[in-house]
Amino acid sequence: MELVFLLLLVVLMAGALASGFPVAFALPGSAIITIGLAAVTGELFAGDASAYFAQGGPVNWLTAGVTNFRGVYWEVERDTLIAIPLFVFMGIMLQRSKIAEDLLVAMAQLFGPIRGGLGISVVFVGALLAATTGIVGATVVAMGLISLPAMLRNNYSHSLATGTIAASGTLGQIIPPSIVLIILADQLSSAVDQAGMARKAYF
Repeated sequence: MELVFLLLLVVLMAGALASGFPVAFALPGSAIITIGLAAVTGELFAGDASAYFAQGGPVNWLTAGVTNFRGVYWEVERDTLIAIPLFVFMGIMLQRSKIAEDLLVAMAQLFGPIRGGLGISVVFVGALLAATTGIVGATVVAMGLISLPAMLRNNYSHSLATGTIAASGTLGQIIPPSIVLIILADQLSSAVDQAGMARKAYF
């Protein structure tokens, strides 16, 4: 029966994400709904709310989720993660204030004499936006609105223009200061600390 609720969790998450629901609410919301349904079903059919949990019960699972949430947002030692909302804010300001659009125009003028200069400009600006906002989809949409008409006016083919924009958004994830790299650095530093403590305890 646990596999049924696991499948239900996957279906709920996929449905929420496919409907465009924000990821920050879709993932924990699906988990909470699934835990609640498993607890209610166990209480109704087995007389025990923990009957359909492979380990622990609904209270244990919800408590574990709250503990993880607190560990991410309220631990003073994890000051690296403070950079994430600031980078997102910076990316949004670049997009909303039209600075990104002005940067694209300036880069296009800089690379103007070079063959394919507008495409190079789109790659640079798209990578910058993707690295700061950390959201590939938002970057691709923004760059599509900003640069796609300009590229089509300059006789770029549809496939080359859209491919360049999509690639520039994805490229930003591996260029510092990328939010993905910030999270990875935080997790790796925690893993190194845990490995050091385990080594001291062993030896």
